[in-house]
Amino acid sequence: MPEDEWNLFSRKTTLHVNGNVIGQPIEANIWQMRLEDQVDYLKSIAIAGCNLDEPMPTRFVDWIYWKLGKRIADDYMIPYNKKMFGKNLNKLGTYWLEKLPNVSFEETLLSCLTKKAYGKDPGHTQFYYPKKSGYGELWLRMAEAIKDRVQYNSTVKSINFENHTVTTSGGNVYKSDFIITTIPWMEFSELSGMPDDIKDGINELEYSSIQTKYYPERLNTDSQWVYFPDLKLPYHRILVRHNFAPNSKGYWTETNCERINEKDESQYFSYTNKYAYPLNTITKPVIMKKLLTWCREHDVYGLGRWGEHSHYNSDVTVDLAMRLSEELIDR
Repeated sequence: MPEDEWNLFSRKTTLHVNGNVIGQPIEANIWQMRLEDQVDYLKSIAIAGCNLDEPMPTRFVDWIYWKLGKRIADDYMIPYNKKMFGKNLNKLGTYWLEKLPNVSFEETLLSCLTKKAYGKDPGHTQFYYPKKSGYGELWLRMAEAIKDRVQYNSTVKSINFENHTVTTSGGNVYKSDFIITTIPWMEFSELSGMPDDIKDGINELEYSSIQTKYYPERLNTDSQWVYFPDLKLPYHRILVRHNFAPNSKGYWTETNCERINEKDESQYFSYTNKYAYPLNTITKPVIMKKLLTWCREHDVYGLGRWGEHSHYNSDVTVDLAMRLSEELIDR
């Protein structure tokens, strides 16, 4: 899709925290809160562990208090992440936190004094979206370009590492020099030839499932994403499509399947994604390094969000695929 088929947007995300509606990240936008809240949050951040030269913790929950202070932890980060990833946040490590914004206490204080955000946000501050279609158009065109090499309506069930084949649910067997898998590893019914200790590691990998639900109303906001840490609300965020998808209407809620209200009898469309987010558990890096290293030695390559069990966005997975293709072509 050439660039003239896309619109470029500046990402606008808002957070609802204690009656304040502010920009993201929270620590760079405390200046948008009520004055009394600004004072309380600044006092809390000032005595956070990272500002007292305490060592960085290895658990995610401990890191939140260490980095952001008790007020942000209790009012936003802990409840929001529980809603998104599940109740037991203590299982998560800290090795993945380069995805989160990095704003120092000095930058937070400066933002409150000057009334503008400071600090580095590694997230997508700008993004493209198709002018005339949904984001799926990109993948439809990719599939069309290689249609003679795609088999639809067939589920891969097993990999045999000894004879280098994959078998589908229909019993078809395919043999190749290289195998690249983007499938969640726990979905394979059989991984022939793989050592038991590596299979045991796969069984320890965790993930969260998400339900998205459509509502036709138009929201009075110019944000594309709105985040809600309030535990009384089942969903953790809203995607406001009419603020980036031309001629669209309505919005989508995103809810962890652990929090779905079975009594909700609304007739609106919803979709449950079993494999939404790989969980960055403390033991995951060791498990995945062992798994992917062993597979590479047998010319099998895990790729992307589920092949590598990493929280990659789609632009990153495409880049990883291109890099891997170049590596294999060179071989």
